[in-house]
Amino acid sequence: MPRTTATAKELDPRARQLLRTLISRHIRDGEPVGSQTLARHSGLAVSPATIRNILADLEEIGLLASPHTSAGRVPTAQGYRVFVDSLLQLRPLPEGEMARLREELPAGTGTQALLGSASELLSAMSHFVGVVSVPRREQFAFRHIDFVPLDAGRVLAILVFADNDVQNRIIQTRRPYDAGELERVSNYLNRHFAGRPVAEIRATLLRDLRAARNEMESLLAHSVELAEQALGGDADGALGEGMLSEGMVLAGQTRLMGVQELSDLERLRELFEAFARKREILQLLERTVQAPGVRIFIGEETGLAPLEGMSLVTAPYVSGDRTLGVLGVIGPSRMAYDRVIPVVQAAAEVLGAALKS
Repeated sequence: MPRTTATAKELDPRARQLLRTLISRHIRDGEPVGSQTLARHSGLAVSPATIRNILADLEEIGLLASPHTSAGRVPTAQGYRVFVDSLLQLRPLPEGEMARLREELPAGTGTQALLGSASELLSAMSHFVGVVSVPRREQFAFRHIDFVPLDAGRVLAILVFADNDVQNRIIQTRRPYDAGELERVSNYLNRHFAGRPVAEIRATLLRDLRAARNEMESLLAHSVELAEQALGGDADGALGEGMLSEGMVLAGQTRLMGVQELSDLERLRELFEAFARKREILQLLERTVQAPGVRIFIGEETGLAPLEGMSLVTAPYVSGDRTLGVLGVIGPSRMAYDRVIPVVQAAAEVLGAALKS
């Protein structure tokens, strides 16, 4: 999480309590909060006039704003930043919801199914958009491969990975291969490389080819050509749902249509277009992949114009000593952070454990 701003440390206890109460009420009700409301709910023995003076000070330093149509105030993006960094009180996710995560993200499930379930769960539990970046295939070992000739220049590669994911990939070859040649290559790869990471297989094949002599040279050359394409990351020729070639799984975009802050249809259209492109949001997720723990981007901190007024809460999911990807929730800056942060944190832990198994 980004460091607490200097203004948070400079606030006196009364200002901190009023800011915490105002933001909590605004998140709950979605309305500007006035001094009378704060006098009733802040727990401070101060007059509304004193509260108004403190609110004016908070507005002056950029933590609050006054909508023209109301005497109340609302938090700014900087105000939300101070709130999540130093005023928010977090509790662990209830055991019943942890059990739901473990039940719906069970170990032994294929990666595509786990990622889809994780994004759906994040959306359902937060009521906003759930997002999960997809691990690169190079991070997984492959278990078995078969090749099937299709026509003169195309071969179907059927790959089974160690995480139970099955992918069918159509690859272009420099020359035709008959069924016997393809069987010899698949037998060689399965015998010598099953259980090894994809990137390691390509490097080893090239090294062996340079050292090969006589009859092995032809087999290795064919193995290099076919394996280079079949195991070459997230190939364009992958068949099926395509989640692993898109880099990111999203769920719950339509939940944003009922969000008060997104009532402007043009604003909503820009946001949905950003979801459809995926590229910018995926780059934002990748910025956090090596950062431990929960990260929160508020408004312009995302660097993406369509996410103005939105927040992204992320956490990396880890299997063993490998960070496989990042998951998170995208929603309005007026979100219940005390609810969303534990959900994101717990989902990352459960997804990592499921993939490790």
